Amino acid sequence: MKPAERISVFVKLGKAIQDLNPEEKDELLWRAENNNNWFTKASVESALEGISIMLSEEKLDAWLSIYELKEVENPQSIGLMMAGNIPAVGFHDMMCVLLSGHQVVIKLSSSDEVVMKWLIKKLIEIDPRMESQIRVAEMLKGMDAYIATGSDNSSRYFNYYFGKYPHVIRQNRTSVAVLTGEESTEDYINLGKDIFQYYGLGCRNVSKIYVKSKNQLQDLLGALEVYSPISSHHKYHNNYDYNKSIYLVNLEDHLDNGFLLLKESEALVSPISVLFYEVYESIELLNEKLQELEPKIQCVVGNGDEKVPFGTAQNPEPWEYADGVDTMAFLLELS
Repeated sequence: MKPAERISVFVKLGKAIQDLNPEEKDELLWRAENNNNWFTKASVESALEGISIMLSEEKLDAWLSIYELKEVENPQSIGLMMAGNIPAVGFHDMMCVLLSGHQVVIKLSSSDEVVMKWLIKKLIEIDPRMESQIRVAEMLKGMDAYIATGSDNSSRYFNYYFGKYPHVIRQNRTSVAVLTGEESTEDYINLGKDIFQYYGLGCRNVSKIYVKSKNQLQDLLGALEVYSPISSHHKYHNNYDYNKSIYLVNLEDHLDNGFLLLKESEALVSPISVLFYEVYESIELLNEKLQELEPKIQCVVGNGDEKVPFGTAQNPEPWEYADGVDTMAFLLELS
């Protein structure tokens, strides 16, 4: 397939998602949640909406204009080990492989089989030639290169098995927010989206905030009351009850608004239903700390230059690669 044809398939996929028949959509959402209770209707809808926005012709053209896409005479087989923490989290990697002209062999996460299989099916319906470019497999053996996403522990496993091949192997990352004390109530509410969307399971979810003063915390908790319906999700609420009981039994200081626990900690990754916070002395010292922690941080949310605006952490542009590794450049070098 020519590069323009490959791009056209994804543009059409974006439009197909936007124009999805209500009955087909309802069935997809039901099957996804039935397979994984974390993948609620709202979560899957949000993920599909993000993909459809990403697949606009304008965004794809802006993203791919810096690369030299070609017809690939001898496409490589790229093994893709997908995560399953949020719906369709592996879609961008699959898209990169297919747009680069290579063939993708996918090991799906059991947590995210339904949505990813549906997206693959749609691609093949749009252009049957895609069927020869995509294969779902239980084992990834004998591939020419690998892209794998997982935890810090699983990354050691991936490095052991895939390290001798060209590879991109990702580890745990999380996101943080910086509050200067000048935030509005609207900023806090938008930050809540970065905290609670997908129940905090994504690497772009904010799991820790840096505050200038503890006085900000009460204002933040008050603004976040609009997200109280999240406590109706049984798995989320079980995590809240568990973490609250641990803090109470251990007499650990924390703040609680009935569905979110705020805990002071130097750690980056907080448990589900918990938001860590840390008070900083100066923005200069904080920037130095964040620079040191960069390998563990996916994005920094806040107002100001080089920060992701409040409420947009889970809507990356196609050129915003996970871990900052240019996946497309990696794949094109294989050609």
